[in-house]
Amino acid sequence: MSGHSKWANIKHKKGKADAERGKIFTKIGREIAIAVRDGGGDPEINGKLRDVIAKAKANNMPNENIKRSIAKAAGELGNVNYEEIQYEGYAPGGMAVIVNTVTDNRNRTASDVRHIFDKNGGSLGTNGCVSYMFDSVGMIVVERKPGMDEDEVMMEALDAGASDVDVQEDSFEITTAVSDFSAVREKLEKAGYSFLSAELTMIPQTTNAITDPETVEKIQKMLDMLDDLDDVQDVYHNGELPEEEDDED
Repeated sequence: MSGHSKWANIKHKKGKADAERGKIFTKIGREIAIAVRDGGGDPEINGKLRDVIAKAKANNMPNENIKRSIAKAAGELGNVNYEEIQYEGYAPGGMAVIVNTVTDNRNRTASDVRHIFDKNGGSLGTNGCVSYMFDSVGMIVVERKPGMDEDEVMMEALDAGASDVDVQEDSFEITTAVSDFSAVREKLEKAGYSFLSAELTMIPQTTNAITDPETVEKIQKMLDMLDDLDDVQDVYHNGELPEEEDDED
């Protein structure tokens, strides 16, 4: 289970600040555009779009924004050509990093990502250099409300097809195989559960504990810069950093 609660806490922390909302909505809007391009604008027949809509709702994106993003994507498919590109490399301290991007200009994005790695003492590698250290999974984080029965939630999640459930103080972190994610999410949604997040993600098989304050500072600066980059959708890493542990306490 290593890395699950850290992943969730990072996600929740990013989502708390209102100032971050616009940026998050813009990133989700790009995911909607990709989903519409790949499978059309009707979520009833486009499973990928249904998954992105669930992610949008978990991030408190208003329904009107979601509908507008779908309509915009359907109308602009001929004008904007987004593509998904993954970058891999190392941060200071040998921490493995995966950066997922959605871009309409791959040269600009490659240059920006490389600059951030170089500026902060990291090194951008080739495809496959670190991704083998991570597992692709579905992650559904269910809000833990007063009176919820642990065993009942775990049983419902496992019956729905989940591969694992990790019980946290304020949530249940439900892991699925990528192929089972949509079905599990939809079953739990119908059962009335509220999601703090629901998306496909990557979790490290093992973590790299980094304690040197100077190295930690460089890593945090690098992660912040990547997160601020418009083309970056998600950043995954295998670092076990002191700040993350503090957030869990």
